[in-house]
Amino acid sequence: MADKGSSGLVAIIVFGNVIIMLCGLALFAETIWATTDPYYVYPVLGVTGKDDVFAGGWIGIFCGFSFFLLGLYGIVATIKGSRTMLIVYLVLMMIVYIFECASCITSFTHRDYMVNSNVIKQQMLRYYADNTTNQGQEITLFWNRIMLERSCCAVDGPADWINYGSTFRNSYPETVAPWPFWCCARDNNFQVINQAGCSVGLSPYINAQGCSDHIMHAIDSYTWGISWFGFAILMWTMLVLFATMYHYFRM
Repeated sequence: MADKGSSGLVAIIVFGNVIIMLCGLALFAETIWATTDPYYVYPVLGVTGKDDVFAGGWIGIFCGFSFFLLGLYGIVATIKGSRTMLIVYLVLMMIVYIFECASCITSFTHRDYMVNSNVIKQQMLRYYADNTTNQGQEITLFWNRIMLERSCCAVDGPADWINYGSTFRNSYPETVAPWPFWCCARDNNFQVINQAGCSVGLSPYINAQGCSDHIMHAIDSYTWGISWFGFAILMWTMLVLFATMYHYFRM
């Protein structure tokens, strides 16, 4: 082994690949979690055409499993001291590295678009209560569910339905329904506590908080798992690749 490089460097490379294997499994699990959409926010991204957060997740699934396999292969190649196996390891790892870079960039840039614009509010005002299109039905179901489950209303609060024109307002005059009754406070059985009080905006009977924080939290959670954790793995992998290259040229 001494002829094929420092045993200390071999130990470092083996340790580095063990970490890559573990991180690969974690990335694999985390991206599967993100792509299953446990917060059910896909309609918001899909209707906007900015669902590449999930595309990055699918790439991350492939990369996570590949990191695990290549980490194992790198350990075997390093211990055996095979130049052929090491060059194959380096080439394959660089390919997966590029794919993971694409995953991180894709997810983060599309998350940035959703968070730093009023696109969600514009989408809600345009599609909510539009039952004539698939997009309208998806968005309506999404908002009904999140307003019920999270006890919130619209993006920034009930005033969104009054301050801006919307498909909902075209269907329901302000005197009849100033906002969807999904904004009304409900009891433990999900029954409206006081519909009359909700209609006039009395604070105990209407959910005054907007839903934007819940939506952004969901998108951020997906992005953290896909982009930032993936980026951390890339930084570690780069160090291991440099060490492996150095070891390869010393053999």
